[in-house]
Amino acid sequence: MHRGFQAFQKNTGSFHPSDSRRAARRDTGPSELVNDDGALWHGTVSVGTPPVSFTVDFDTGSSDFFLPGRLCQVNCEGHEVYDTDASSTATSLDQTFRVAFADGSTVQGDQFTDTVTISNLTAEKQTVGAATRYSTGFAIDEFPPDGLLGMAFPEISVFGANPYFHTLAAQNTITTTQFAFKLAECGSELFLGGVNRDLFTGSLTSAPLVQTGFWQVDVDAVNVNGTATSTKLSAIIDTGTTLILGDFNSVARLYDEIPGAKDASNTIGAGFFTYPCDATSEVSLTFSDRSFVISQETFNLGHVAVGSLDCVGGIAATDNDLWIIGDVFLQNVYTVFDVGNKSVGFATLA
Repeated sequence: MHRGFQAFQKNTGSFHPSDSRRAARRDTGPSELVNDDGALWHGTVSVGTPPVSFTVDFDTGSSDFFLPGRLCQVNCEGHEVYDTDASSTATSLDQTFRVAFADGSTVQGDQFTDTVTISNLTAEKQTVGAATRYSTGFAIDEFPPDGLLGMAFPEISVFGANPYFHTLAAQNTITTTQFAFKLAECGSELFLGGVNRDLFTGSLTSAPLVQTGFWQVDVDAVNVNGTATSTKLSAIIDTGTTLILGDFNSVARLYDEIPGAKDASNTIGAGFFTYPCDATSEVSLTFSDRSFVISQETFNLGHVAVGSLDCVGGIAATDNDLWIIGDVFLQNVYTVFDVGNKSVGFATLA
């Protein structure tokens, strides 16, 4: 996510206000997603002519699309390689790229345009990064998909290009500028060009974007057992992040309300907390006056150690005031990203 701040500045000429370093086929289509142990979900994309299939992580926290290129010799082994010489529709842009991620992983390579298809929805002349080097974070034992496809806004594109979904809209391939995710142990789906009403019940609750670039919305409150521990937060909704990440003070207040919870920064890792595995405290997030519960199944990351009575919590602290709402929460809701109305909607899973 954090690499988007620099791209926002480059593309708009101003600093992103939430950058803590600067501020204290058819026109619809379902695409099946594969669950990688609750850490990420990936699906299939076809690129080039003739089309070649790749697996990608669909990431709403970034805006660029990259795959291992044929010249990649570092950490690309085991991934499907994007051979631009074998695609009659691949065109070099004669530009290099380097993308750096918040966890320290990086990708660098060359930019091309090519034909990109997901679920029979084709974007022509879509910018694609052909990586010449993956850092270890993208090696296949750490990152099973071949590449990553960003689904945020053009303002944070390192390539300075439209993301795939924006290209679909610009080329009138879709008539409804929404896409939606169900992230679950099974039956996961990315739906392009609308929503799949079979996957949720009741109404959608929409939270307007407070800043374009990222899918950034206001969080009314973080709650434990229905009582707010923090209010009036700002958060990025990020399918590419496993955890929920928040500022230390707010996260600490949350765990203060869970009996037996402890700061585990010195044992598990910076920002992590543990709590008794048999705790029954209910954690929820409130958007637009509606609260959504985080189930124990997704909040509990597992035992601290074999035989331990303590478990690791799915909300961790960082030194950034901006919260990141990742898959620990998103597995509990149907999530709709609305480009046209600049909002994120949540609903109860069917």
